[in-house]
Amino acid sequence: MFRQVRLFLSLFLVCFALLGGPAAAQLNDRQSEYYQDWLDTADRAEAEIEADRTSNAALENLRSEIHTYRDDFNRARSANTDRIQTLDAQIKALGPAPEGDATEPKEIADLRKHLETQLSSLQVPQIISEEAFSRANGLISEIDQLLRDRQKKELLERGPSPLNPVYWGPAWFDLVEAVRGLAAESSHNLKSNIVKDRLSNRGLGILALTVAAGILLLYGRYWSERAGEYMRGLGGRGMGVWSFLVSLLRIVLPWLGVWLLVQAIVMTGVLGLRGTLLIQNVPYWAALIFYYDWIGRQVHVSQAAQNFSRLSRKSVTQLRVYLDVLAIFLIAYEFGLLFDQIENISDATRAVISFPVVVGTALVLLRIRRINTSEPAPADGETAETARSSGLTQIMNFLRRAVFLLGMVSPVLAAVGYTNAAEAIVFPAVKTLVLFAALAIFHRFITSVYGWLSGQGEAARDSLFSVLAGFIIAVLTLPVLALYWGARETDLLEVWSRLLLGFDIGGVTISPSNFFTFLVVFAIGYGLTRLLQSGLRNSLLPKTSIDLGGQNAIAAGTGYVGIFLAALVAIMVAGFDLSSLAIVAGALSVGIGFGLQTIVSNFVSGIILLVERPISKGDWIDVNGMMGYVRDISVRSTRIETFDRSDVIVPNSDLISGVVTNYTRGNTVGRVIVPVGVAYGTDTRLVEKILGEIANAHPMVLANPAPSVVFQGFGADSLDFEIRAILRDVNWVLSVKSDMNHEINRRFVEEGIEIPFAQRDVWLRNPETLRVPPAAEKPKSGPAPEKIQPSSKPTDMTEADLSDGDGDEL
Repeated sequence: MFRQVRLFLSLFLVCFALLGGPAAAQLNDRQSEYYQDWLDTADRAEAEIEADRTSNAALENLRSEIHTYRDDFNRARSANTDRIQTLDAQIKALGPAPEGDATEPKEIADLRKHLETQLSSLQVPQIISEEAFSRANGLISEIDQLLRDRQKKELLERGPSPLNPVYWGPAWFDLVEAVRGLAAESSHNLKSNIVKDRLSNRGLGILALTVAAGILLLYGRYWSERAGEYMRGLGGRGMGVWSFLVSLLRIVLPWLGVWLLVQAIVMTGVLGLRGTLLIQNVPYWAALIFYYDWIGRQVHVSQAAQNFSRLSRKSVTQLRVYLDVLAIFLIAYEFGLLFDQIENISDATRAVISFPVVVGTALVLLRIRRINTSEPAPADGETAETARSSGLTQIMNFLRRAVFLLGMVSPVLAAVGYTNAAEAIVFPAVKTLVLFAALAIFHRFITSVYGWLSGQGEAARDSLFSVLAGFIIAVLTLPVLALYWGARETDLLEVWSRLLLGFDIGGVTISPSNFFTFLVVFAIGYGLTRLLQSGLRNSLLPKTSIDLGGQNAIAAGTGYVGIFLAALVAIMVAGFDLSSLAIVAGALSVGIGFGLQTIVSNFVSGIILLVERPISKGDWIDVNGMMGYVRDISVRSTRIETFDRSDVIVPNSDLISGVVTNYTRGNTVGRVIVPVGVAYGTDTRLVEKILGEIANAHPMVLANPAPSVVFQGFGADSLDFEIRAILRDVNWVLSVKSDMNHEINRRFVEEGIEIPFAQRDVWLRNPETLRVPPAAEKPKSGPAPEKIQPSSKPTDMTEADLSDGDGDEL
């Protein structure tokens, strides 16, 4: 202890020396007195921790006192931070102080001295608070560690075995004496004048409480059903929402009756100290019975809704009975703790009284574990749901089996004398299992409410809301589970305090407050960015002369800039100082550059596409042999919809570095080439005239430049011609080509012009070898092939119709 005190004083004096004066000169009277009280408390805490003779209750009180000091010092650490930064900036603005024999003007020297004095007066309380906060933090950690060591020692301490018959007689005697003492105390109070006067003065109130309690106990369930009928008239029938609320009323109203009855008995004053301590726990014990019975009732309702597909009606009935028995055993355990607190019984008596309760609880857990369950056959469409829920189901099954295993170990521990360990295992196991059941019931209720309000009905159980609600409920349950399994409330408060203080990552302190501030500011900025994008896309840009691709590029660029600015502003408002991460970010950027160079390349290419706009949304392009319409351009990739109505995701770097054909860049004008062949001997001028008339007559063909007919040459089977025409919209190229072919066929038929097709004459050198001998049997003919029915719909066109060599060029 003396070493710690000397270390503290040394640090204290060093701080003062650095600041140029004693700390007392920088603290006011109230601060000095408060700091002296803290020193006295800290010295006393160190002495009690070193002695290790203080009771747990006294240590808890001392810890609470130190915790208050720590909170005050934590607030003082950050006091006057802005003012200190301002003074630092002012002193730096004066330049460095002169060294050696150098001097500076008197006005500057006086100003420097004045600013340094102010800075010192503000820094001393901060330094003292920082040191006191660290000391308080360390003392709290030492107290917590001391209490945990004591708890661990008590848990692993071996006491008398309850199987030793030597302890049975004294245990029975202690129990009988306690009952006799309670009865004698109540009988003596009943005969006293004080109780008689109290009964006469408070008789009317006692009577009113008793009558109200009786009414609630007798008519509570009936009123609950009536309230349920009224609430079902509000809507949501069949969702189970109102049934859940009615089930809660069925236990709340009778419990209120029990509480009123207990208050009436306490007002009489008949019970003494033992009786008062005993009856004050009756409402809690009644709540346990109602709670466990409610769990069993909800299980029955759930299985009845599923036609008892997972649990039979008999199994559900057994489970409800076992739950009620577990509640009774848990009350017996709580009664044993209260009995030990009142009578201060020996360890042997406590072990003998607790052993039957531990064994009975473990046996009931074993019976519950042996209740057979069956998986219902999945209906159509439920396979995906089963797959999604299998992971959570496996986790819950593992936890359930682990809890049951721990419950089975507890009787063995109790038999060999580890009563505390047995109780610390079996009863938390029971509470945990019942809590899991209650959480499942509550989650189903929340999902039903959401399904009713959203109109999704039973489909809400598969929604994202159901998953998020289950996750939040599970997180909120963790502190309760920690308390069940031996954690102290102060342990949870300490974790919460440390969480509020934040944690340091590379010199950046992240706490729930600044993290929540970051999320709120970023969400607001993100929302404003989306509103601005919507306004640009729907209101402002359509009224300009900018083409559709340019409008999309402006809207997308606005979104990226807005999100970046929202993140930057959120970081500044939250107070994150990222300067300390600059070196780390610089080192990581090299590795990230190599690892993510493809992504970065696509990102930069996406920016180039949005700025230069070589392609735009709605363009008809051909890239790497893939032809289709551009449907979306993002920062990483571009989505192209092919003529087969399939989406192709193309990295933006391919569009920048590769060869891209844009058929509709700037305008939709394009050329169509329609080849046609006629038989040798046909009048070529007549063919040229007919084809020219057909091309000029089509409404999609531009008059300027005029279409042309080209006599390509003499083919192997025909005279080859081509119609070459410029279309006002190249997207109609297939339709124009089809229309022209139909018109060419009609006009050629009218004019008697023949469209030839390839013919080949086959000469057989030895035809006699194909003759069948007369004696040879003719092979039996098989069944006639089925007649192929014509297609009921036309074949869809694909980009294969536009492949090279078919005559289509742009």
